[in-house]
Amino acid sequence: MKYNIHKPWETLDPWQKKYIETEGNCFLLCGRQSGKTAAASIKFGTRAVKNENHVILMLAFTERQAYALFFKTLMFLEAKYPKMIKRGADKPTKHIIKLKNGSIIMCYAVGLTGEGIRTYTINSLVVDEAAPMAREVFIAITPMLSVTGGSMDLLSTPRGAEGYFYDCSDQCPNVKENFSRFYISAEDCPRHEKDFLKSEKATMSELEYAQEYLARFLDEIRQFYPNKLISACQSVERRPLILHGKDYYLGVDVAHLGADDTTFEILDIIERDKVVHVESIVEKKLRTTETAKKIIELELCYDFKKINVDGRGVGAGVVDQLLEDDDTKRKVVNIDNAAKSLSMDDKEKRRLLGADLHFNLRSMMERGDIKLLKDKEIALSLASVQFEESEGKIKFFGKDTHIAEALKRAAWGVKQKGLNPYFIF
Repeated sequence: MKYNIHKPWETLDPWQKKYIETEGNCFLLCGRQSGKTAAASIKFGTRAVKNENHVILMLAFTERQAYALFFKTLMFLEAKYPKMIKRGADKPTKHIIKLKNGSIIMCYAVGLTGEGIRTYTINSLVVDEAAPMAREVFIAITPMLSVTGGSMDLLSTPRGAEGYFYDCSDQCPNVKENFSRFYISAEDCPRHEKDFLKSEKATMSELEYAQEYLARFLDEIRQFYPNKLISACQSVERRPLILHGKDYYLGVDVAHLGADDTTFEILDIIERDKVVHVESIVEKKLRTTETAKKIIELELCYDFKKINVDGRGVGAGVVDQLLEDDDTKRKVVNIDNAAKSLSMDDKEKRRLLGADLHFNLRSMMERGDIKLLKDKEIALSLASVQFEESEGKIKFFGKDTHIAEALKRAAWGVKQKGLNPYFIF
């Protein structure tokens, strides 16, 4: 039977049925698009209906991730048990679903530390995309279950072989024993088209494909921006107004290869090489003309010193349009991630690898030269940047890196502030 994205309970895989029926603590390590979130929504929607006064807390790194599971749970309840959902003043919100039997389902973002959610006492805890979360998060949330004797479900695609989520897998030498474990490879998932996986395998490194689709923890893969470093740098709030007469630098990540998000990150030099992050904008499904128009609109507001864009693929169209505009043509800098990195003293127009830009941003963070906005999506994006090293070469990748990609370009603009713009075609 063909998978029904709107009614996943009608096309469950055998492992999903088994997981839904499993009580106690559960650990799910899954390849991309394997159906873990759909299975969890059915499991906990059903649990809330069948148990009176049952309190379920759904958590993820960001609100967007947490709401994905929460929304699927609400859709399941609306389809299967609509009369159980409270309406009127107690109708569902973005964070709470109340049922007529007294059960409650809540969803929140935990960020890097889990602060702010220590107050709840719950029966069921569901943590989606748990792999990147710091140990401090679990120190904050696991005591919620101590009084009720409740259970915890951890769901994620893998990251490197480290962290609390990894500790709960049987690949960890000191594995926690009190979990039922499910390991789901994308290649064993019938909803994946074989030709699609073949194409992904051809474009990814062996390690990247093994992590993203085969659901394997890999010692060779590491997180590039440590959580403690991210947390230390996130120290400023958004400015209520745009301050004029400042030295602003824009970094843009144009959505590539079917990605939904185009991001715009704005930095301001406050003294010498000290930089503050003043704005982070994420726009979905922009055409190249719309992206160029957005940049021109931002230029009119901020009067940028430099506009740094990766001009590969569809980004080339954005750069071309900016070069035609009188307000942006002398400010746009086409930074090509994929080009060859040359030494600093090379007299030719220098092309950059993504590694150069990432190392520059991390160096600024380590020196305390950049203050970042307090925003969980920014933290997630930086934490999502992973790297593998092979034969002296470094490859960066990750699935939520769009903000980090734009941020590293803005930071490079600051580094190059005294130089003439260079263009790479």
